[in-house]
Amino acid sequence: MIPQVFKEVIDLGDGREISIETGKLAKQAHGSVVVQSGNCMLLCTVVSNYKQSDVDFLPLTVDYREKFAAAGRYPGGFFKREARPSDGEVLTMRLVDRVLRPLFPKDYHAETQVMIQLMSHDENVMPDAMAGLAASAAIQLSDAPFECPISEARVARVNGEFIINPTRAQLEESDIDMMIGASADSVMMVEGEMDEISEEEMTEAIKFAHEAIKKQCEAQVKLAEAFGKKETREYDGEREDEALEKKIHEMAYDKVYAIAKAGSAKHERTASFGEIKEEIKASFSDEEREDYGNLISKYYAKAEKAAVRDLTLEEGLRLDGRKTDEIRPIWCEVDYLPSTHGSAIFTRGETQALATVTLGTSREASQIDMPSYEGEETFYLHYNFPPFSTGEARPIRGTSRREVGHGNLAQRALKGMIPADCPYTVRVVSEVLESNGSSSMATVCAGTMSLMDAGVQLKKPVSGIAMGLISDTESGKYAVLSDILGDEDHLGDMDFKVTGTADGITACQMDIKVKGLSYDILVKALKQARDGRLHILEKLTNTIEAPRTDVKGHAPKMITRRIPNEFIGAMIGPGGKVIQELQKETGTTIVINEDPVTEEGIIEILGTNQEGIDKVIAKIDSVTFKPVKGSVYEVKVIKLLDFGAVVEYVDAPGNEVLLHISELAWERTNNVTDVVNMGDVLDVKYFGVDPKTRKEKVSRKALLPRPLREDKKESSNKKEE
Repeated sequence: MIPQVFKEVIDLGDGREISIETGKLAKQAHGSVVVQSGNCMLLCTVVSNYKQSDVDFLPLTVDYREKFAAAGRYPGGFFKREARPSDGEVLTMRLVDRVLRPLFPKDYHAETQVMIQLMSHDENVMPDAMAGLAASAAIQLSDAPFECPISEARVARVNGEFIINPTRAQLEESDIDMMIGASADSVMMVEGEMDEISEEEMTEAIKFAHEAIKKQCEAQVKLAEAFGKKETREYDGEREDEALEKKIHEMAYDKVYAIAKAGSAKHERTASFGEIKEEIKASFSDEEREDYGNLISKYYAKAEKAAVRDLTLEEGLRLDGRKTDEIRPIWCEVDYLPSTHGSAIFTRGETQALATVTLGTSREASQIDMPSYEGEETFYLHYNFPPFSTGEARPIRGTSRREVGHGNLAQRALKGMIPADCPYTVRVVSEVLESNGSSSMATVCAGTMSLMDAGVQLKKPVSGIAMGLISDTESGKYAVLSDILGDEDHLGDMDFKVTGTADGITACQMDIKVKGLSYDILVKALKQARDGRLHILEKLTNTIEAPRTDVKGHAPKMITRRIPNEFIGAMIGPGGKVIQELQKETGTTIVINEDPVTEEGIIEILGTNQEGIDKVIAKIDSVTFKPVKGSVYEVKVIKLLDFGAVVEYVDAPGNEVLLHISELAWERTNNVTDVVNMGDVLDVKYFGVDPKTRKEKVSRKALLPRPLREDKKESSNKKEE
């Protein structure tokens, strides 16, 4: 039976389209679509169990995978099968999850799985920009409860013109790379990197992307209508008790408000709130507590959130006693770790990050091997968030998605400030030692200082700040919060992180929880963030004003030399013998790569000992030495033969040439030793390759005065008489 296929097409302009199709593949899933642009095809399926899980949250899994077959390639490594997701895949999962999760009902706890797979790759289409569209379209075709269709779009700016879903080539020329997630009515998520743009420019880019997203949401509605959208399923939601909610609110609100107004540290405040909660629980009998289940905790949390938000909106005060635009106390230190190539501590309030820098050769570049992209990063940042940073003990099961995402944000914030001519591969590692509010922004600040401490010549220092928003749609009141706490992140309407230099924004990440946020409020929040960034930037530059002029004494120095490709073999030697012995002798690391553009060999010399580096340079000069015809060179006699002497160029050891006996002197020379001996140093003139012998020719006598012939001597003597 031929399946009935339903399809909608979205016009992106410039002759490009995105199609959404259903009815052909994966029909046992609760919803499935194929999203295609060019030859790029994504298959997305959604399945949501009909039984509620015994948890008080939505167990949602968003999984994005790129199949190597999609690009006609084999997976790398020994086992020729796709394994754990790459960082690039994890980042795409996070982008989609952050937009989808808030749109499921709060009391919907059925296990839900959204799977997105790249089935066909097109080098001119970046698939991650269509993942959000695919996920939402599949959900629209299912009966799972979901508020409204959403989509995501990448926006770039090339030569002042905005582009939706650019090619990778266009993205390389762009000064903006932002991913926007939104519904038809509201922007919900923003993430990206920029080349020091202004707050107004960033807002314009968001607006441009939102207009494209509106068309994508409309196409999803049309597809669902044509397909015959299923009725939203019924499910057993959470139990509610209005009387109990009112009672707990009255019991908790004033007490929480008073503690919040007093301003205190995290542990003290948490303990005080915990005591109020326990008092409320104790006021109920054992039977009542058992009957109400988790409602008491749920309604207490609701009352606590209301009290803290009201305190900020009404009095402009926050949990730790600060005003809305006030930054917590900051202290910084550089060169803390004696053996690292660079290190720095950044502490802001109860958040602390210790960053280290390691310098290496191109051999240490981070290799990216995905079906949709192959390349390498010579600057990368890793972020670690151990449980002790929040006073917790929990299992450690590898690098979490959160760690990948926060590290990527900090990397994007800093990478534009690494100079293009930096000879090193640079790795920054951030160890979060304390956390109560934006450890990713602390990572940016610690990373900036550690890079400067390592002698990496940053174009400009970068700082970052996490901002929040509390708003009341009924009264129209709102408060923008600078340098938010962890609690404020949880109870606020917007969490946005902004990084930049003194001249503009370099990266951002926003999650907007309130519907219909006006662009005026967004611009105000971004400008308040700029004030905060500049305040923090001053603290950083007070600690270390500029990058160190050179790397530390124990850190490796990098020298880069280019040589013609024809000499690469001589530098490496048979089986790598020459380069291996040279590394051992000089205590250096030598890496040789070929530049396909210039057809040159690039030699990287990494070492801590300047004498060793100089020896390698001398070897390179020796290998690549080419004498110039007509030039004079200093040579040393290294071997005596009956018909001449073998001499070595003093400035290019290892380069030998025969000085023939006939070129030693103008007079007839019977024995070579009559003129030169072993170890003698003398000057010779280079004549190039002799066409008769086809060998290089040098001469000593060409530099000596030519004696007069006998007839000329007699003539000269007669004239004198």
